[in-house]
Amino acid sequence: MSFTALSVPILETERLLLRGHRIEDFAAMVALYSDPLVTHHFHGRAMTREDVWSRLLRHAGHWSTFGYGIWAVEDKETHLYAGAVGVFDVKRDIEPPLDDMPEAGWTLASRFHGKGYATEAVRAALAWTDEKLGRPKMFCIIATANLASIRVAEKCGFRYWRDTSYRNAPTLVFLRPGA
Repeated sequence: MSFTALSVPILETERLLLRGHRIEDFAAMVALYSDPLVTHHFHGRAMTREDVWSRLLRHAGHWSTFGYGIWAVEDKETHLYAGAVGVFDVKRDIEPPLDDMPEAGWTLASRFHGKGYATEAVRAALAWTDEKLGRPKMFCIIATANLASIRVAEKCGFRYWRDTSYRNAPTLVFLRPGA
């Protein structure tokens, strides 16, 4: 079963397909969000099946509520679920509050790390978002030790703004200027 009522745009890059999440993605998402190679940079812990189910439904909800959101990233060659990327609004409990701008984020399965897939996917998502929303100012948060994600952010136009704490963990905030 798919979220057929939603019209999530399909984006295609050289190696990736960015599409709406499907219920069929659930098992791959559970594997992704419980992989220690992925979650060691998360703010907190690995996700439970219940957490992942809520995230899957939140992805669908973003598109229907805001008209933008998180895409499922699929490897075009293997058709495997590679992760999630997009722009969203989660009202994080963070200081300073960042509620006045959208947040960009990305998470890829460990087997896709180190191949440039995150940068490829984030650039595609940001290009679509810029076209639809007029290049809004946006932020992303990254765990201080997540050097790979910091490189992705910088390649995609984000610049370090400040240190903060999120869920009691040191966190970096990066900003991307708007139009």
